[in-house]
Amino acid sequence: MKNSTLIPTLAVVATLLCNGCSGGSKKSAGGTGAPVLVAQAVETNVSVQIDPLPVGHVMAYSTVTVRPQVGGIINQVHFKEGQEVKAGDLLFTIDPRPTQAALARDKAQLENATAQFNRDQKLFEAKIESQDQFDVSKANRDTLAATVQSDELNLSFTEIRAPVNGVTGSLQFYQGNVVKAPDDTLLTINQIHPIYVAFGVPEQFLPEIKKQMSQRTLKVLATFENMDGQPPQGELTFVNNAVDETTMKILLKATFPNEDGALWPGQFVEVVLTLSELTNAVVVPSQAVQTGQNGEFVYVVKPDQTAEERSVTIGITYQGETVVKKGLKAGETVVTDGQLRLAPGVKVNVKSPDQPTPTSTP
Repeated sequence: MKNSTLIPTLAVVATLLCNGCSGGSKKSAGGTGAPVLVAQAVETNVSVQIDPLPVGHVMAYSTVTVRPQVGGIINQVHFKEGQEVKAGDLLFTIDPRPTQAALARDKAQLENATAQFNRDQKLFEAKIESQDQFDVSKANRDTLAATVQSDELNLSFTEIRAPVNGVTGSLQFYQGNVVKAPDDTLLTINQIHPIYVAFGVPEQFLPEIKKQMSQRTLKVLATFENMDGQPPQGELTFVNNAVDETTMKILLKATFPNEDGALWPGQFVEVVLTLSELTNAVVVPSQAVQTGQNGEFVYVVKPDQTAEERSVTIGITYQGETVVKKGLKAGETVVTDGQLRLAPGVKVNVKSPDQPTPTSTP
C-alpha cells in the first residue's frame, strides 16, 4: 500500500511548532544567521487510515413496514409520529367488535357440533351409524374448532404492536380510517440502535482490509458537520461480495451502537477507517521535509546553531504532519520555514512565531 493513500490520525500536538520556536528564540536574541522557524521531532503513535476519507451513508439497522393483518376501522392510535418505541408496544387498535361477534358465533356452532359428534360417536360405536355419517360429524366439529382458533388469532390481530425497537415514521392512516389487510401500510419503523454506515472504498484497499479484518476488529469513526462532542465510533462488520464495476469501489458497512442517537438514517458522514497502528513513530511538520536530487531531506539545527542537511525516509502524511521512518530521532530540531536560505554548516537564527516570518527566497 502506498504511503500517499493512507492517513495518520496523529496525537501530535499543536504545540510542536511553538515548543521548537520558544527555545530557539532565546538563542536568537541579538544573533546573526539565516532566519528560520523550527519544530521538534516527536515520537508518538500513528493510526493508519484510508485517504481520502470516504463519504458514508447512514442506514437503519432494519426497516419494518407495519401492515394490518385484519381489516376494519382504526379505533385508536397509541403513539406519536417520530416516537421511539420498543418491541411489543401497542401502536394501533382496530375495532374488535366484528371479530368478537364472529368468535361468539363460531364458538356456539362448535359447541353444537361437539355435542352432535358425541352423539354420533356413541351411535357409531353401537354400530347404529355408518362410517360416513361419523366422519362427516367429526369433520364438522374439527372445522369449527379451527375456525374458532382463527377467530381468536384475528382478535389478537386487532391490537397492532411494534415488532422491533425503533423510531416510528409518519402516519399513513389515522383514527377513524378503514384499513384493508394486508395491503395498507400503516407506518414504517426504523431500528437505529444499532445503526449502519455504508461507504465505498477503492478496490486497491481490499487486500489490506481483508488482511487486517482477519487479525482484529477494525475501528470506524463517523464525523459530520456541526457535530457535538466526540465522533461516534463503530466497527467494520460487512464487506460486499463484489466490486462495483461502475465505480470500481467495494461497499463496506460499519455497525455503530448509536446509543445517543447521534446518527440518523439518510445522513451523510465522513468515515475514518483505521487499518492499523504505527507505534513510536517519529513525526515532524510536513513543511520540514524537502525534496532534492537524492530524495527527501530535512535541515536539522545542531547544538552549535548551524544547519545540517539530513537525508530521511518518510512514511505517511496527513493534516500537515509526516512520519519519518529513517534519518531522524525524536527530540531533534528541524527547520520548518526558511530552508532556501540554508546550506550545510550555515549559521541559523531561530525566530519565534510572533517575529517576522523568514521569506522563502534567498
